[in-house]
Amino acid sequence: MKPFSFVFPGQGSQSVGMLDAWGDHPVVLEALKEASDALGEDVAKLIKDGPKEALALTTNTQPVMLVAAVAAYRVWMAETGVAPSAVAGHSLGEYSAMVAAGMLTLSQATPLVRFRAQAMQDAVPVGVGAMAAILGMDAARVIAGCADVTMGFGEGSAEVVEAVNFNDPAQTVIAGSKAAVEKACEVLKANGAKRALPLPVSAPFHSSLMKPAAEKLRERLESVEFSSPQIVLINNVDVAVEVDADRIRDALYRQAFGPVRWVECVQAIKARGLTAIVECGPGKVLAGMVKRIDPELHGMALLDPASLADVKNTLLGA
Repeated sequence: MKPFSFVFPGQGSQSVGMLDAWGDHPVVLEALKEASDALGEDVAKLIKDGPKEALALTTNTQPVMLVAAVAAYRVWMAETGVAPSAVAGHSLGEYSAMVAAGMLTLSQATPLVRFRAQAMQDAVPVGVGAMAAILGMDAARVIAGCADVTMGFGEGSAEVVEAVNFNDPAQTVIAGSKAAVEKACEVLKANGAKRALPLPVSAPFHSSLMKPAAEKLRERLESVEFSSPQIVLINNVDVAVEVDADRIRDALYRQAFGPVRWVECVQAIKARGLTAIVECGPGKVLAGMVKRIDPELHGMALLDPASLADVKNTLLGA
Protein backbone atom coordinates (compact mmCIF):
# COMPACT_ATOMS: atom_id res chain seq x y z
CA MET A 1 0.00 0.00 0.00
CA LYS A 2 1.25 3.48 -0.84
CA PRO A 3 1.04 6.07 1.94
CA PHE A 4 -1.28 8.83 0.82
CA SER A 5 -3.10 12.01 1.80
CA PHE A 6 -6.55 13.36 1.01
CA VAL A 7 -7.28 16.97 0.10
CA PHE A 8 -10.68 18.62 -0.16
CA PRO A 9 -11.84 21.28 -2.65
CA GLY A 10 -13.41 24.65 -1.95
CA GLN A 11 -15.95 26.74 -3.84
CA GLY A 12 -16.01 26.62 -7.61
CA SER A 13 -16.20 22.86 -8.20
CA GLN A 14 -19.94 22.58 -7.54
CA SER A 15 -22.35 21.50 -10.29
CA VAL A 16 -25.98 20.46 -10.49
CA GLY A 17 -26.23 16.68 -10.17
CA MET A 18 -22.67 16.34 -8.87
CA LEU A 19 -23.62 13.33 -6.70
CA ASP A 20 -25.77 11.55 -9.31
CA ALA A 21 -23.03 9.07 -10.22
CA TRP A 22 -23.15 7.61 -6.72
CA GLY A 23 -26.77 6.57 -7.33
CA ASP A 24 -28.45 5.36 -4.14
CA HIS A 25 -25.23 4.56 -2.32
CA PRO A 26 -26.38 4.28 1.32
CA VAL A 27 -23.36 6.16 2.69
CA VAL A 28 -24.03 9.11 0.38
CA LEU A 29 -27.72 9.13 1.23
CA GLU A 30 -26.87 9.07 4.94
CA ALA A 31 -24.53 12.06 4.57
CA LEU A 32 -27.18 14.02 2.67
CA LYS A 33 -29.78 13.26 5.35
CA GLU A 34 -27.40 14.32 8.12
CA ALA A 35 -26.66 17.64 6.40
CA SER A 36 -30.33 18.22 5.56
CA ASP A 37 -31.40 17.58 9.16
CA ALA A 38 -28.71 19.96 10.43
CA LEU A 39 -29.84 22.77 8.09
CA GLY A 40 -33.55 22.07 8.13
CA GLU A 41 -33.75 21.92 4.33
CA ASP A 42 -33.43 19.35 1.56
CA VAL A 43 -29.77 19.48 0.57
CA ALA A 44 -30.10 16.44 -1.69
CA LYS A 45 -32.78 18.16 -3.80
CA LEU A 46 -30.69 21.32 -4.11
CA ILE A 47 -27.68 19.32 -5.35
CA LYS A 48 -29.71 17.13 -7.69
CA ASP A 49 -32.00 19.76 -9.23
CA GLY A 50 -30.26 23.07 -8.65
CA PRO A 51 -30.87 25.37 -10.41
CA LYS A 52 -27.25 26.31 -11.14
CA GLU A 53 -27.87 29.87 -9.92
CA ALA A 54 -29.06 28.62 -6.53
CA LEU A 55 -26.10 26.29 -6.20
CA ALA A 56 -23.74 29.19 -6.99
CA LEU A 57 -25.00 31.32 -4.09
CA THR A 58 -22.24 31.32 -1.49
CA THR A 59 -24.69 30.47 1.28
CA ASN A 60 -25.60 27.28 -0.62
CA THR A 61 -22.23 26.53 -2.25
CA GLN A 62 -20.35 26.14 1.01
CA PRO A 63 -22.74 23.58 2.61
CA VAL A 64 -23.19 21.55 -0.60
CA MET A 65 -19.44 21.35 -1.28
CA LEU A 66 -18.90 20.25 2.32
CA VAL A 67 -21.45 17.44 2.19
CA ALA A 68 -20.40 16.27 -1.29
CA ALA A 69 -16.76 15.99 -0.22
CA VAL A 70 -17.60 14.29 3.08
CA ALA A 71 -19.91 11.84 1.28
CA ALA A 72 -17.09 10.81 -1.09
CA TYR A 73 -14.73 10.40 1.86
CA ARG A 74 -17.22 8.27 3.75
CA VAL A 75 -17.66 6.02 0.72
CA TRP A 76 -13.89 5.54 0.60
CA MET A 77 -13.75 4.66 4.29
CA ALA A 78 -16.77 2.36 4.07
CA GLU A 79 -15.26 0.42 1.16
CA THR A 80 -11.60 0.37 2.20
CA GLY A 81 -11.31 1.18 5.90
CA VAL A 82 -7.91 2.73 5.13
CA ALA A 83 -7.55 6.31 6.40
CA PRO A 84 -5.14 8.78 4.79
CA SER A 85 -1.96 9.71 6.69
CA ALA A 86 -2.77 13.43 6.42
CA VAL A 87 -5.56 15.70 5.21
CA ALA A 88 -5.82 19.33 4.08
CA GLY A 89 -8.45 21.50 2.46
CA HIS A 90 -8.38 24.41 0.03
CA SER A 91 -10.21 27.36 1.60
CA LEU A 92 -13.67 26.05 2.57
CA GLY A 93 -12.33 22.52 2.00
CA GLU A 94 -10.57 22.75 5.36
CA TYR A 95 -13.94 22.18 7.03
CA SER A 96 -14.40 18.96 5.00
CA ALA A 97 -10.89 17.94 6.09
CA MET A 98 -11.85 18.60 9.72
CA VAL A 99 -14.84 16.28 9.41
CA ALA A 100 -12.63 13.62 7.82
CA ALA A 101 -10.12 14.02 10.67
CA GLY A 102 -12.86 13.56 13.27
CA MET A 103 -12.56 17.11 14.64
CA LEU A 104 -16.13 18.03 13.72
CA THR A 105 -19.23 16.00 12.88
CA LEU A 106 -21.02 16.72 9.63
CA SER A 107 -24.00 17.88 11.74
CA GLN A 108 -21.75 20.46 13.40
CA ALA A 109 -19.91 21.54 10.27
CA THR A 110 -22.92 22.07 7.96
CA PRO A 111 -24.59 24.92 9.89
CA LEU A 112 -21.15 26.34 10.71
CA VAL A 113 -20.18 26.73 7.04
CA ARG A 114 -23.65 28.12 6.26
CA PHE A 115 -23.05 30.76 8.95
CA ARG A 116 -19.55 31.44 7.55
CA ALA A 117 -20.95 31.84 4.05
CA GLN A 118 -23.70 34.25 5.15
CA ALA A 119 -21.22 36.34 7.14
CA MET A 120 -18.93 36.55 4.12
CA GLN A 121 -21.75 37.56 1.81
CA ASP A 122 -22.99 40.19 4.26
CA ALA A 123 -19.50 41.67 4.70
CA VAL A 124 -19.22 42.95 1.13
CA PRO A 125 -22.33 43.61 -1.01
CA VAL A 126 -22.50 41.76 -4.34
CA GLY A 127 -20.72 43.80 -7.02
CA VAL A 128 -18.51 45.75 -4.61
CA GLY A 129 -15.75 43.13 -4.41
CA ALA A 130 -14.07 40.97 -7.04
CA MET A 131 -11.51 38.21 -7.56
CA ALA A 132 -9.28 37.28 -10.49
CA ALA A 133 -6.80 34.54 -11.32
CA ILE A 134 -3.38 35.74 -12.46
CA LEU A 135 -1.66 33.16 -14.66
CA GLY A 136 1.95 32.90 -15.74
CA MET A 137 3.50 35.16 -13.14
CA ASP A 138 5.60 34.47 -10.06
CA ALA A 139 3.67 34.96 -6.80
CA ALA A 140 6.16 37.49 -5.44
CA ARG A 141 5.60 39.74 -8.45
CA VAL A 142 1.82 39.44 -8.03
CA ILE A 143 2.11 40.47 -4.37
CA ALA A 144 4.29 43.46 -5.28
CA GLY A 145 1.97 44.51 -8.11
CA CYS A 146 -1.08 44.40 -5.83
CA ALA A 147 0.72 46.50 -3.21
CA ASP A 148 1.63 49.11 -5.84
CA VAL A 149 -1.96 49.30 -7.12
CA THR A 150 -3.38 49.67 -3.59
CA MET A 151 -0.87 52.43 -2.78
CA GLY A 152 -1.76 54.14 -6.05
CA PHE A 153 -5.28 54.81 -4.83
CA GLY A 154 -3.88 56.96 -2.03
CA GLU A 155 -3.78 56.77 1.74
CA GLY A 156 -7.17 56.23 3.35
CA SER A 157 -8.76 54.92 0.17
CA ALA A 158 -11.25 52.05 0.47
CA GLU A 159 -9.81 50.53 -2.70
CA VAL A 160 -7.62 47.51 -1.96
CA VAL A 161 -6.32 44.44 -3.81
CA GLU A 162 -4.33 41.55 -2.36
CA ALA A 163 -2.94 38.15 -3.35
CA VAL A 164 -5.20 35.65 -1.58
CA ASN A 165 -4.79 32.15 -3.07
CA PHE A 166 -1.37 30.76 -3.88
CA ASN A 167 -2.63 27.86 -5.98
CA ASP A 168 0.43 26.76 -7.93
CA PRO A 169 3.75 28.33 -8.94
CA ALA A 170 2.18 30.10 -11.92
CA GLN A 171 -1.35 30.79 -10.61
CA THR A 172 -2.17 33.30 -7.89
CA VAL A 173 -5.67 34.57 -7.19
CA ILE A 174 -6.15 38.21 -6.20
CA ALA A 175 -9.13 39.75 -4.42
CA GLY A 176 -10.37 43.10 -3.13
CA SER A 177 -12.55 46.00 -4.21
CA LYS A 178 -13.80 45.77 -7.81
CA ALA A 179 -11.95 48.87 -9.08
CA ALA A 180 -8.67 47.79 -7.49
CA VAL A 181 -8.88 44.24 -8.84
CA GLU A 182 -9.62 45.53 -12.34
CA LYS A 183 -6.67 47.94 -12.13
CA ALA A 184 -4.38 45.17 -10.84
CA CYS A 185 -5.38 42.93 -13.76
CA GLU A 186 -4.32 45.68 -16.17
CA VAL A 187 -1.04 46.36 -14.36
CA LEU A 188 -0.07 42.71 -13.92
CA LYS A 189 -0.76 41.91 -17.58
CA ALA A 190 1.34 44.91 -18.59
CA ASN A 191 4.10 43.61 -16.31
CA GLY A 192 4.15 40.20 -17.98
CA ALA A 193 1.33 38.04 -16.63
CA LYS A 194 0.03 35.72 -19.37
CA ARG A 195 -3.61 36.10 -18.38
CA ALA A 196 -5.81 37.79 -15.80
CA LEU A 197 -9.16 36.03 -15.52
CA PRO A 198 -12.04 37.56 -13.52
CA LEU A 199 -13.68 34.88 -11.35
CA PRO A 200 -17.47 34.45 -11.08
CA VAL A 201 -17.69 34.89 -7.30
CA SER A 202 -19.97 36.94 -5.10
CA ALA A 203 -17.39 38.23 -2.61
CA PRO A 204 -13.62 38.92 -2.33
CA PHE A 205 -12.82 35.83 -0.29
CA HIS A 206 -9.68 35.68 1.88
CA SER A 207 -9.00 39.40 1.48
CA SER A 208 -8.87 41.95 4.31
CA LEU A 209 -12.38 43.03 3.26
CA MET A 210 -13.58 39.79 4.88
CA LYS A 211 -12.47 40.94 8.35
CA PRO A 212 -16.05 41.83 9.47
CA ALA A 213 -17.16 38.32 8.47
CA ALA A 214 -14.23 36.82 10.34
CA GLU A 215 -15.22 38.68 13.53
CA LYS A 216 -18.71 37.16 13.35
CA LEU A 217 -17.20 33.76 12.67
CA ARG A 218 -14.84 34.06 15.65
CA GLU A 219 -17.81 34.66 17.94
CA ARG A 220 -19.66 31.67 16.47
CA LEU A 221 -16.60 29.42 16.79
CA GLU A 222 -16.52 30.02 20.55
CA SER A 223 -19.56 27.76 20.89
CA VAL A 224 -18.13 24.96 18.72
CA GLU A 225 -16.61 21.94 20.44
CA PHE A 226 -13.70 20.38 18.56
CA SER A 227 -12.65 16.77 19.07
CA SER A 228 -9.01 15.72 18.96
CA PRO A 229 -7.95 15.07 15.36
CA GLN A 230 -7.62 11.38 14.46
CA ILE A 231 -5.64 12.24 11.32
CA VAL A 232 -2.96 14.90 10.85
CA LEU A 233 -4.59 18.04 9.41
CA ILE A 234 -2.41 20.72 7.80
CA ASN A 235 -4.27 24.03 7.90
CA ASN A 236 -4.05 26.42 4.97
CA VAL A 237 -3.55 29.75 6.74
CA ASP A 238 -0.38 28.81 8.67
CA VAL A 239 0.54 25.50 6.95
CA ALA A 240 0.54 24.13 10.50
CA VAL A 241 -0.81 21.16 12.42
CA GLU A 242 -2.89 22.32 15.40
CA VAL A 243 -4.50 20.18 18.09
CA ASP A 244 -5.38 22.80 20.70
CA ALA A 245 -9.03 23.91 20.30
CA ASP A 246 -8.31 27.62 20.86
CA ARG A 247 -5.51 27.57 18.28
CA ILE A 248 -7.81 25.79 15.82
CA ARG A 249 -10.49 28.45 16.35
CA ASP A 250 -7.95 31.23 15.84
CA ALA A 251 -6.68 29.68 12.61
CA LEU A 252 -10.22 29.33 11.22
CA TYR A 253 -10.91 32.94 12.16
CA ARG A 254 -7.78 34.21 10.39
CA GLN A 255 -8.35 31.90 7.42
CA ALA A 256 -11.49 33.88 6.52
CA PHE A 257 -9.43 37.00 5.72
CA GLY A 258 -5.98 35.47 5.18
CA PRO A 259 -4.46 33.94 2.06
CA VAL A 260 -4.73 30.24 1.20
CA ARG A 261 -1.13 28.98 1.12
CA TRP A 262 -1.89 25.97 -1.03
CA VAL A 263 1.53 25.52 -2.64
CA GLU A 264 3.08 25.29 0.82
CA CYS A 265 0.35 22.89 2.01
CA VAL A 266 1.15 20.47 -0.81
CA GLN A 267 4.88 20.83 -0.12
CA ALA A 268 4.20 20.08 3.57
CA ILE A 269 2.33 16.92 2.59
CA LYS A 270 5.29 15.81 0.47
CA ALA A 271 7.67 16.57 3.34
CA ARG A 272 5.80 13.90 5.33
CA GLY A 273 6.76 11.33 2.70
CA LEU A 274 3.32 11.30 1.08
CA THR A 275 3.66 11.42 -2.70
CA ALA A 276 0.11 10.31 -3.54
CA ILE A 277 -2.46 13.07 -3.01
CA VAL A 278 -6.14 12.35 -3.59
CA GLU A 279 -8.65 15.14 -4.17
CA CYS A 280 -11.82 13.97 -2.45
CA GLY A 281 -15.04 15.57 -3.70
CA PRO A 282 -16.46 17.19 -6.83
CA GLY A 283 -14.06 18.28 -9.56
CA LYS A 284 -10.39 17.72 -10.34
CA VAL A 285 -8.97 21.20 -9.72
CA LEU A 286 -6.70 20.29 -6.81
CA ALA A 287 -5.46 17.11 -8.48
CA GLY A 288 -4.26 19.24 -11.40
CA MET A 289 -2.61 21.75 -9.06
CA VAL A 290 -0.69 18.95 -7.32
CA LYS A 291 1.11 18.03 -10.52
CA ARG A 292 1.93 21.65 -11.33
CA ILE A 293 3.27 22.28 -7.82
CA ASP A 294 5.56 19.24 -7.92
CA PRO A 295 5.84 16.83 -10.88
CA GLU A 296 7.13 14.14 -8.52
CA LEU A 297 3.73 14.01 -6.80
CA HIS A 298 0.85 11.84 -8.00
CA GLY A 299 -2.45 13.75 -7.94
CA MET A 300 -5.72 11.82 -8.27
CA ALA A 301 -9.41 12.66 -8.00
CA LEU A 302 -12.09 10.70 -6.15
CA LEU A 303 -15.50 11.96 -7.20
CA ASP A 304 -17.55 9.00 -8.47
CA PRO A 305 -17.54 5.16 -8.49
CA ALA A 306 -15.20 4.96 -11.51
CA SER A 307 -12.55 7.23 -9.99
CA LEU A 308 -12.99 5.44 -6.63
CA ALA A 309 -12.06 2.17 -8.35
CA ASP A 310 -8.99 3.82 -9.93
CA VAL A 311 -7.79 5.27 -6.62
CA LYS A 312 -8.31 1.94 -4.83
CA ASN A 313 -6.34 0.14 -7.51
CA THR A 314 -3.51 2.69 -7.47
CA LEU A 315 -3.15 3.00 -3.70
CA LEU A 316 -4.21 -0.39 -2.44
CA GLY A 317 -3.70 -2.62 -5.46
CA ALA A 318 -7.35 -3.65 -5.22
